[in-house]
Amino acid sequence: MMKMFNFTFVKICISLILFIVSFFLPSYFSLISLILSYVIISYEIYLEAYHNLKKKELFDENFLMIIATLGAFLIKNYEEAVMVMFLFEVGEYLADLAISKSKTSLLNILDLKKDTITRINNGKEEIIPIKDAKIKDIFIVKPGERIALDGIVIDGSSFVDTSNLTGESKAKKVEKNDLVLSGFINQTSLLKIEATTNVATSTSARIMKLLEEVDDTKSDTETLLTKFAKVYTPIVVFLALIIGIVFSIVTGDYNTWIYRALVFLVTSCPCALVISIPLAYFCGIGSASRKGIVIKGSRELDALCDVGYLFLDKTGTITKGNFVVSEVKAVDISKEELLRYAVSAEENSLHPIALAIKNYSKEKPLKVDNFLEISGQGISCQIKGKSVLLGNKKLMENERVEVDEVKEAGTIVYVSIDGEYKGYIIITDEIKKSAYNLVRLQKYFKDIIILSGDKIDVVKEVAKKLKLNTYYGELLPEDKLNYVKKYQQEAKCMFVGDGVNDALVMKASDVGVSMGIKGSDASIETSDIVLMNDNLDTLKNALDIAKATKKKVMQNIVFALGVKLVVLILAFLGISTIWMAVFADVGVTFLVIINVLFLFIKKH
Repeated sequence: MMKMFNFTFVKICISLILFIVSFFLPSYFSLISLILSYVIISYEIYLEAYHNLKKKELFDENFLMIIATLGAFLIKNYEEAVMVMFLFEVGEYLADLAISKSKTSLLNILDLKKDTITRINNGKEEIIPIKDAKIKDIFIVKPGERIALDGIVIDGSSFVDTSNLTGESKAKKVEKNDLVLSGFINQTSLLKIEATTNVATSTSARIMKLLEEVDDTKSDTETLLTKFAKVYTPIVVFLALIIGIVFSIVTGDYNTWIYRALVFLVTSCPCALVISIPLAYFCGIGSASRKGIVIKGSRELDALCDVGYLFLDKTGTITKGNFVVSEVKAVDISKEELLRYAVSAEENSLHPIALAIKNYSKEKPLKVDNFLEISGQGISCQIKGKSVLLGNKKLMENERVEVDEVKEAGTIVYVSIDGEYKGYIIITDEIKKSAYNLVRLQKYFKDIIILSGDKIDVVKEVAKKLKLNTYYGELLPEDKLNYVKKYQQEAKCMFVGDGVNDALVMKASDVGVSMGIKGSDASIETSDIVLMNDNLDTLKNALDIAKATKKKVMQNIVFALGVKLVVLILAFLGISTIWMAVFADVGVTFLVIINVLFLFIKKH
């Protein structure tokens, strides 16, 4: 990339020197110097126009510049022909340089890679390639080093910089038994960590994959602009031909009207829009990444501006997903026996509720047969020849098991053995601090709605605490999908979730948002936006950045077209010169690029 910019810079310098030298040479040699200057600065534009012609894409800015400058040569305005092409190429160079610097800045912000790891093997330190590290390996991270793999701290206490991954500027303290993620930078003290992932499954690998998969799908604005350009450019060329040929024939003043036609062509080049609009979306995506928000494309960023309803999953999204058992009620069975069956049934499940039960009970699990995890309901299996059901009320109703009505707040896990109700376990979860700020987002949406598979009483209690009026509980994944589809008839919908069960509704939503740390691979892959710090406060950042980006895009469209329209009218009237036309093209391009780059600088 740097070699390309250096080559272009050298080419610009040589062309400029030849142009300046031409003023001090006799007329014949001056013309040769100008032609050489023109060829050096424009040959790549000719090549690109040729390639576009082969693809049947004739009417672009390259074609317009070639016609305009050849016309200038035809009427013997050699200096202006060279300078128009020169300034056009300088504008392209500065635009490419701006885009390159923005990309470099983004990559530096999201530089999560580490090539080696210091592993402890038989009490000795050894530096190995990160690709050779395995789950359960013990490795150390010294102050100033980047953590290579996700893991649990087994020794040491330190502050870590999480900004590359989460966008949080404040250092986070970690100590024994705390989870640390790859991409964090250790700041103060040595940490000994047990790896919970390998290089392929680490958080940093997942994020880098997301960045690589950021697609080039155009936003609605960009698509509209492309369609506009396909109509606009042929019309401009046709009008220029009328001005240059018809008026020349009518008046007999060929030089004047051909010159005005050339000014018309140079002015009409859509460079400002072609360059600045995609750059605006790119800078918006880059600005979001600095806040720990990965937006997968310009269409996704654009869609944020038009969302009418915000839907949120409860567990792991609004709440922390750190479940604990708050109560165990046994019916016609001992508490220990109930827990033994529950722990055994949950042994093969990775669901947060399963982990809470396993962490609570010290009972040794029994052998399980015919294990089946029923999405949105619970577990069915056989233990010691007995049919065991463990799940919510919906599961019990489907299996025709009568259960007690439990009034306590929390997630109720009912237990049935051989079709007989044997009690329940209450699981509670803590609401995220950032969830209490959701009410502040009301101004952005028609309504904020909770969709949960949890008991309606629990969902109601959470909604009450968050001051949200609309909520639905005891939902299966397809129920959530139906609610979103219903509201989509009125406005665009955004769904925020974290689990495998959320992938379906997330994909169907106009904007799907997943949690980056606790989110499942399925939800992250199907979502349009990933909140890397699992912090709901960053939703506001995403919305503000999207609206700021759209505002910049509209500003640039109005400014660029407005200036061009004025200069085009002046060109027809014979008032504007080719230099004014160059400003209307290159100068406006440069100004709108500067306007866009403020997106990357501004703090949202």
